[in-house]
Amino acid sequence: MTDVTGAPVDVLHTLFRSDQGGHEQVVLCQDRASGLKAVIAIHSTALGPALGGTRFYPYASEDEAVADALNLSRGMSYKNAMAGLDHGGGKAVIIGDPERIKTEELLLAYGRFVASLGGRYVTACDVGTYVADMDVVARTNQWTTGRSPENGGAGDSSVLTAYGVFQGMRASAQHQWGDPTLRGRKVGVAGVGKVGHYLVGHLVQDGADVVVTDVRDESLRRITEMFPQVTVVKDTDALIRTEGLDIYAPCALGGALNDETVPVLTATVVCGAANNQLAHPGVEKDLADRHILYAPDYVVNAGGVIQVADELHGFDFDRCKTKAAKIFDTTLAIFARAKADGIPPAAAADRIAEQRMAEARRA
Repeated sequence: MTDVTGAPVDVLHTLFRSDQGGHEQVVLCQDRASGLKAVIAIHSTALGPALGGTRFYPYASEDEAVADALNLSRGMSYKNAMAGLDHGGGKAVIIGDPERIKTEELLLAYGRFVASLGGRYVTACDVGTYVADMDVVARTNQWTTGRSPENGGAGDSSVLTAYGVFQGMRASAQHQWGDPTLRGRKVGVAGVGKVGHYLVGHLVQDGADVVVTDVRDESLRRITEMFPQVTVVKDTDALIRTEGLDIYAPCALGGALNDETVPVLTATVVCGAANNQLAHPGVEKDLADRHILYAPDYVVNAGGVIQVADELHGFDFDRCKTKAAKIFDTTLAIFARAKADGIPPAAAADRIAEQRMAEARRA
């Protein structure tokens, strides 16, 4: 059995192994009437109720879905800790093609399963789910964020996710070249969907030379209509091999940094919105060995979770944007810790997050 990155995985071994698992609870959900099959994974509630989005994706198998939920929920624990939120990590996945099986009945059934956890898990949007979906889920589950403003929510969290990634990219530029601007830098963005197209806007405004790719033609058409100066390449393989590329921004699904892509990557900085970019442990060392600076994904893409967490207490966009802007300082602090400890930035970020969670457990 493999996960979505193609790596072998033993789900039960991962679940109960403390270094990569250690999850508190995993719930398998099925509603035959609506066709719902879902997995809710709670990694940690040390800092507070688990918070993380719902991914709707056509997994090749149920085992693959469980493995993805485990990986994503663990990542949320670290993301929420590094973002300074009083939330643990959780994630849910709904199995199936959202274009084919997503219905109101299915979403309402899913909401009932989340509600059955009594607030231990707070859900939001992710790949394949949108604000309108969360409005439906909220009808059967009070622990739902990422709703529309008309329904008491904050709306699309992609806006602040992209803003946070941009701040992480500015910090990376500061560390790498001594200047936080992207002006004159060639930046490759793989995936210009919900988050990626907002990121492109920030980059263009800052004066970057932007190269993009996406598997969906409609996403590329939107980008070229909005920003005709952007260059389009046929696929990710072409993007990462682009001559003169300074920064690579993976903004699609996970596993973008692997044994095949890292050796041919022309960029000297990686900073993007995708979750779980490192295909397996050890990739961060491969990047360091090639002198490629990696901005940990769960740190720089935390703008969205900052927004949905704020929604639980009465949403204020300016307050959230101020918090998301601090991703710049957090990213620089991680690079400094990595240098001081002689370790890759991903390991440094993990150490800082684990320290905060451990302190919370002792409190």
